[in-house]
Amino acid sequence: MGATVTSNTGHKTWDGGNEPLGASYGKLMMWFFIMSDALTFSGFLAAYGFSRFKFIETWPLADEVFTHFPFLHGVSAPMYYVALMTFILIFSSVTMVLAVDAGHQMKQKKVAFYMFLTIIGGLIFVGSQAWEWKNFIKGEYGAVETKGGSILQFVNAKGERVKLEDFAVTLEEARTQRKRSNALWFGEEGSLSTYSVAEVQEGFKENPDLLVRTEVIFDEETSKTAVGVHPTLNDFKFHSKKKTVLTRAESEIMMANAHLVVEGANLQRNEYGSKLFADFFFFITGFHGFHVFSGVVINIIIFINILLGTYEKRRSYEMIEKVGLYWHFVDLVWVFVFTFFYLV
Repeated sequence: MGATVTSNTGHKTWDGGNEPLGASYGKLMMWFFIMSDALTFSGFLAAYGFSRFKFIETWPLADEVFTHFPFLHGVSAPMYYVALMTFILIFSSVTMVLAVDAGHQMKQKKVAFYMFLTIIGGLIFVGSQAWEWKNFIKGEYGAVETKGGSILQFVNAKGERVKLEDFAVTLEEARTQRKRSNALWFGEEGSLSTYSVAEVQEGFKENPDLLVRTEVIFDEETSKTAVGVHPTLNDFKFHSKKKTVLTRAESEIMMANAHLVVEGANLQRNEYGSKLFADFFFFITGFHGFHVFSGVVINIIIFINILLGTYEKRRSYEMIEKVGLYWHFVDLVWVFVFTFFYLV
């Protein structure tokens, strides 16, 4: 038997029983799940923020990492495709709202249509994220890592990035992939890089116009480099950020300490800068992508039930509302992920 608490004004503040505050058990449990999941994502993003601030002088620049656009090979389109992905996911939230509204009106065909659009939007987003991962893992220009762990990229006299394949030479040398089986268990490689360190070094010597660009970022206005100075957040807040380009003499010294060739990004190395960026990127965007994929699967199941008339027989489309809460949450989380990884 339900209990009701009434305030001094006579309004009900708790309509007890099995539906506290008028919310069904299913909706209430969905809100509990959303709150706990929100705390999980908050912890991940907070860890990302602290790590970025600690290594802000070597953190990759998003405009240089996410520059690809499908079918536009070789064309630099920084952030364009990520913005398109974001728009598609947000638009899928709009179609979900329309599906919920159609459910309130008991219009089966409209509910099915808008749910179908929501599913398509989710699939496009998941596919786009997989495509983005592929490009991030593969890399574009390549770099070398010094014995001290610094990432060295290459530019021409104009400051434009140069790919390893544009200057590295081919040497007749025996190359051995490092594995546990050949007693190099401490430095196992997933696969051999396209070029060896010696081939990159030799190609660098043969091209005197090439310069080394380090992962260290400096503020273009103040020209304060991060070498020997630990900058504050304000130093990087409003001005254009660029990476430090060394002189030819300094470049030759750094190249003499080259240790590994790095192509793309993985959980161990990252050609764009700090490997922590890649670690967080794979983990957080992967975790969010799993949520989107799970939501798509649930939406497909509900879509089938809509076509079968399950909710028409129940005379209620509340299930659409519950999955809608989850879908809106996933979209909202992406707004924060997008802001942290791509905009800030």
